[in-house]
Amino acid sequence: MIAASISDLRTHARRRLPRFLFDYIDGGAYAEVTLARNVDDLAAIALRQRVLCDVSAIDLSAELFGRRLDLPVALGPVGLSGLYARRGEVQAARAAEAAGIPFCLSTVSACPIEEVRKAVQRPFWFQLYVLRDRGFMRELLAHAVEAGCDTLVFTVDMPVPGARYRDAHSGLTPSSKFMGALRRMCQTVGRPGWAWDVGVCGRPHTLGNVAAVLKGKSGLEDFIGWLGANFDPSITWDDLGWIRETWKGTLIIKGIMDPQDALLAAKLGAQGIVVSNHGGRQLDGVSSTARALPRIADAVGDRLTVLADGGVRSGLDVVRMLALGARGVLLGRAWAFALAAGGEAGVARMIEIIRKEMIVAMALTGVTEIAKIDRRIVDAAASVGDAPFRQ
Repeated sequence: MIAASISDLRTHARRRLPRFLFDYIDGGAYAEVTLARNVDDLAAIALRQRVLCDVSAIDLSAELFGRRLDLPVALGPVGLSGLYARRGEVQAARAAEAAGIPFCLSTVSACPIEEVRKAVQRPFWFQLYVLRDRGFMRELLAHAVEAGCDTLVFTVDMPVPGARYRDAHSGLTPSSKFMGALRRMCQTVGRPGWAWDVGVCGRPHTLGNVAAVLKGKSGLEDFIGWLGANFDPSITWDDLGWIRETWKGTLIIKGIMDPQDALLAAKLGAQGIVVSNHGGRQLDGVSSTARALPRIADAVGDRLTVLADGGVRSGLDVVRMLALGARGVLLGRAWAFALAAGGEAGVARMIEIIRKEMIVAMALTGVTEIAKIDRRIVDAAASVGDAPFRQ
């Protein structure tokens, strides 16, 4: 497998995965306008090239929430990733630990918290959705504490599921359960490598953290239906107090796209936020994270740690996000593509690509430390079209 870029890893993932899984990773909501904006607006940010600055010693390390990291990135929560490669969350967690960066386990992972904990030595992050069943949420938090998770990423931008057309067409969320199963089976036959690695050797095919509430049902329709029925559209900021009281570790609120919401997260007592539109998978037509990030960083950057995701397809994009005001960057599709393409080795390769590309970007902007990346390295006048700094 030749993989010189994240784009190469995406190509390999597309060739390896059944269509319903690739489209689940790759797709967005409705016409995927916001999905495209995330990528295009970030790519439109021009950097100021500087020369003869002595960049012989570049330090990529950073500190987030009291932990020193080898890179200012984390593998963000990605649902169903245990289906992209055999016991996929375990493989990704190992790769992240070896690279000295955090891994965040999704609520809707194939591998349960306990399985991932046994595979790594250091604490990992856990992501939780807003669910109607508060008792079940408390049980998940208790499992996370028992497994030694020190950071909770609380996702707040899914009061209802987004409408994702690709999932309907591919058979993941069909109108007919029988036709959906038939379509997925036909797609699987065309991917024998995946069928053996995951379909045969990757069992059990359950959603480990929610298996108890699914009561023995493990089909994708059962999972999708449970999510749709259990998201809580009635929750407000006032309801989040019990999360802060229950969770004693680091709390990160994910799904912030407005400075007012960022201020409310700070008031709640969160240590961090993720500027995120869920990768363009929820509200299509909302602005890109690159456009929202500077305003939010200005509003709360001195009160909590601002992270960001969305549209990151290279180490250069990581540097752009940092320049726009983020302290760290969550990777999503990038590591999911890498996992599907090559398992743990693929994720390790993706992280190495990010690292090398960050070194190039920093060297040619005259910056030798992560903490020194700020808006001074952005060339607003040269940024393309209506990029975030051309406001």
